Formats: sequence, C-alpha cells, structure tokens
Amino acid sequence: MGISIWQLVIVLVIVVLLFGTKKLRNMGGDIGGALKSFRKAVKDSDEKKPEDQDTDKLTEQNEERVIEGEVENKATSKEKDKA
Repeated sequence: MGISIWQLVIVLVIVVLLFGTKKLRNMGGDIGGALKSFRKAVKDSDEKKPEDQDTDKLTEQNEERVIEGEVENKATSKEKDKA
C-alpha cells in the first residue's frame, strides 16, 4: 500500500507545471546554500578558537565562587524603619 513510481511521476509533473523549472532550480539552490551554511556553522562551533576556550574557563571559575553574606529584603527594612 505504498506510493508507486507512477504516482510520484504524476506529482512531479504537476509540481513542475505549477512552479516551472526555473523556480524549482532557484529553490534547490537556496536550500543547498542554507544546508551548506548550516554545516559550516556546526563545524565552526565544534572547532572553538583558543580565546573562546579561555573565556569558557573564566566563566566556569566565576561560577564556582560563592559569596557568603546576609541579604536584606527592601520591604523588610522599610517595615523595621516604621516600627
């Protein structure tokens, strides 16, 4: 109960008649360009630059620091002033 080759050919002929070969060629080129730029972006993100790695290390170091202290709510301090 799959799609036969003749059904695919009929659909292809209808698509070509509706859009024309020039528009289909342009759409194919646009899709190919988008895929190419996507692959390049993925490849670039996998190969991080050394300065990016240094920034990541600094961010990790800053996240590990814990500052202990007392935090006072502004609403609580105002209530204390009124009393």
